[in-house]
Amino acid sequence: MAKRDTYKYHFKQGNRIQHRGITDDLERREQEHERTFGSGHIVHIGKRTTREAAERWEREGGKGR
Repeated sequence: MAKRDTYKYHFKQGNRIQHRGITDDLERREQEHERTFGSGHIVHIGKRTTREAAERWEREGGKGR
């Protein structure tokens, strides 16, 4: 059985989504995005999931749960 160790997220500045993605470390990824986009925050989407399911979500545009 595959591990559910991957988070889906939106990186937001105010109410605007700047980036949608997946990661296994939300804090590290937020810091990386802040270097690129400036200050903002990550909103975790749904529950942790398998890497395969998260990649499929990302390919489909990263919308919804």
